[in-house]
Amino acid sequence: MMINKLLLSLSGWLIVAGCIQAQSISLEECYQWAESNYPLVKQYALIEKTQSYSIANASRGSLPQLQIGGQASYQSDVTQIPLSLPNVDIPVMSKDQYKLYGEISQPITDLLTVKRQKELIDANARVEEQKIEVELYKLKERINQLYFGILLMDEQIAQVRILQKDLQSGINKNSVAIANGIVLKSSADMLRAELLKTEQRVIELKAVRKGYADVLALFIDRDISENTILERPSAVTSLSGINRPELQLFEMQKQTFEVQNKLVDTQILPRFSLFLQGGYGRPALNMLNNDFDLYYIGGVRFAWNISGFYTHKREKRLLVLSQNAVDVQKELFLFNTNLTLKQQNNEIIKLEELIEADKEIIRLRENVKLAAQSQLEHGTVTANDYLTYVNAEDQARQNLILHEMELLMAQYKLKTTAGSFFLIDN
Repeated sequence: MMINKLLLSLSGWLIVAGCIQAQSISLEECYQWAESNYPLVKQYALIEKTQSYSIANASRGSLPQLQIGGQASYQSDVTQIPLSLPNVDIPVMSKDQYKLYGEISQPITDLLTVKRQKELIDANARVEEQKIEVELYKLKERINQLYFGILLMDEQIAQVRILQKDLQSGINKNSVAIANGIVLKSSADMLRAELLKTEQRVIELKAVRKGYADVLALFIDRDISENTILERPSAVTSLSGINRPELQLFEMQKQTFEVQNKLVDTQILPRFSLFLQGGYGRPALNMLNNDFDLYYIGGVRFAWNISGFYTHKREKRLLVLSQNAVDVQKELFLFNTNLTLKQQNNEIIKLEELIEADKEIIRLRENVKLAAQSQLEHGTVTANDYLTYVNAEDQARQNLILHEMELLMAQYKLKTTAGSFFLIDN
């Protein structure tokens, strides 16, 4: 019973270890991890805090405004009543006067201005966030290069393993010919030397793969070992439009100018406000009372800065010019993007044609190699001839691997250039 438990525990551990070793990641996961790990993401929180503080400050403009003031003065003359009546003492104002007051006012017209200011703050925050989206989107190009570089190394290593099997098969058949005295033993040494060279190729390919994996691991903040499996993405078959974050940035910039245009309109409006002032001084509101007294006054205040009309039209024209400049940038971006897409699409067509030719070349090279294997056993071809045929097939397969990976990378480069609207060939 104890042995059975140990065996079960050991088998369970092996299953878990196998799952750990067989850990796999996808290209989309790498995109997500790279974006969340990129230091620029921290800028989102800073923009949000800045937006919050700016809106809070703008909101203060709609709150009642408090003001405290005071004044002590001495004047050379005062208003007097030029009358002299018997038995009537007409008071005379003092030339030294004092006043201490507080005033509370509630803006009315400025409520609209504050609203536009909040809209402008929100619009600017969205623009800054979209700029970050544009920068993060550029990460995909770098992730593509690293990810497909690792896939290419894995495919080439797998092809070298196939080549090693062909060489080992040749060594086995050559050994039969040597045993029968048909060929010299030196022919086997030639094949074994070539087999050792393939091991050197594997070492070099693994070193290159590790270089790609280490850099990708830094981007995604995940460990990528030699046993980590990178899933091969599905082929992209067709493009259905351009959906780059830059296009959204252009639209948000135009919306910002529209809000600024509304804000300019509020600057020429007359300013109305309610106010209430209370104070203590000499004289108060009764000019005939020369004693210190309390007073208050309230009402509606009106002001209109007509000089705002001097620059109003020009400011609106400048905003229209700014919007037109954004339209030009958008048009230029679309032109360059479509031009790049055309070039990339031509590259894809070229690679598809090369792949079809590669497959036919491999079929022919494989036929020649298989025939040479049989002849090698009977000594009708030399080991050197066999190596020539094997290497020719290997080169053809390497070309196919390279072209297939270049095609897949070109498709995803096209996808990155255009955006996310694609049909995937499953």
